[in-house]
Amino acid sequence: MGQRQQHCGDRVVIEPLDGGGNLVRVGPTDGAGPAASRRSSYPADLIRLILDLKGPGNLLDEIARDEDPLYVQACLEKDIPAYLAPEDLKGKRLLDFGCGAGASTMILARMFPDTDIVGIDLSLDALKIARSRAEFYGLSNVRFLLSPAGDALPEGLGTFDYILLSAVFEHLLPNERGVLLPKVWSLLRGGGILFLDQTPWRYFPLEGHTTRLPFINYLPDRVAHFYATRFSRRVPREQSWQSLLRRGVRGGTVGQIMKILRACRQPGRAVLLKPHRLGLRDRIDVWHSGYALSIRRKYPKAGPIMDMLRYLFKAVKYTTGLTIVPSLSLAIQKAAPDQETQ
Repeated sequence: MGQRQQHCGDRVVIEPLDGGGNLVRVGPTDGAGPAASRRSSYPADLIRLILDLKGPGNLLDEIARDEDPLYVQACLEKDIPAYLAPEDLKGKRLLDFGCGAGASTMILARMFPDTDIVGIDLSLDALKIARSRAEFYGLSNVRFLLSPAGDALPEGLGTFDYILLSAVFEHLLPNERGVLLPKVWSLLRGGGILFLDQTPWRYFPLEGHTTRLPFINYLPDRVAHFYATRFSRRVPREQSWQSLLRRGVRGGTVGQIMKILRACRQPGRAVLLKPHRLGLRDRIDVWHSGYALSIRRKYPKAGPIMDMLRYLFKAVKYTTGLTIVPSLSLAIQKAAPDQETQ
């Protein structure tokens, strides 16, 4: 068994466990209060790499993104299988666009071991973690590529049967969305599906992603910026509006995304699909079974609230036809121009 390691002025402790893996403890910044901890299967060198590149404040969260089944995995296990059976992806190519440090890619590789998966991201540091994760798991169906710029894609990507943007679209700046999304769409083969999930709905009453402030989604940009910097505990006073946009303060809408895709001058019409597997009948069911489950992981007392919201959203849909959810989970097929919307 390895030796106990201390880092960042003893704030971070990596302690080997008898059965394998490590116990990771991270103390508070001010040294007061209890330390947070997590058991991980990761070796110490991978944990240190995440610590060096992400910092102690993000260490446990980054580990949990991959290893906690009630976090990212809870969403991906519903957002894709709600539309496709696992055998549909066998022998196919899948692009994990904006893969970050590879947590989503690791989960996809475990879900679909017979699928060729490519992850791309703008951050070289994030890809260092992603590649180290893949090496640790011994994955042979995964590779990672660095994007040259925020509005460009790596050369030689080829085409894909499926493309995933997981918690990515909201972080694109307004001018990037109309430029980059068509480029991503151009990589999708005819009949293929673009999955876009974990993106906050732009007009939900509570902006829970960046500021956690109510009604900020309805305010003009200048007023929203003032509101965020003065009243959100998650936003420094000096933070610029551009930086808040990059953090994801303005989510997306179905209309905005479909408008961008349908304006693409490419063969194949964008068709918004309806969930039809795992007993999930609409995007409210998909949200409740995946994203809401992930919220319960962090806030156990929120369970009854999530259930009440589901009934409320269903009532609104039944009476008005509108689908209201805090976050979007979409499957958009590149279909023939004459194919009817499902």
